Amino acid sequence: MIKPILKELIHDERGTSAIEMGLICSLIVLAMFTALQNFADASHNTWNTVTSKTHDAVTQSTGG
Repeated sequence: MIKPILKELIHDERGTSAIEMGLICSLIVLAMFTALQNFADASHNTWNTVTSKTHDAVTQSTGG
């Protein structure tokens, strides 16, 4: 009774495509998160530079 069921499960290949697609999608999502994190870091650094330069310019113009 159990042997035929196990043989059928071992030779069943219907889910392999779904697993492969899931792995590919997860790699794509991981790459997207990495790219987004890099973009966020660069954007944060840019705005910090703008803030610093604006603060310096205001300080110099007001004599403070």
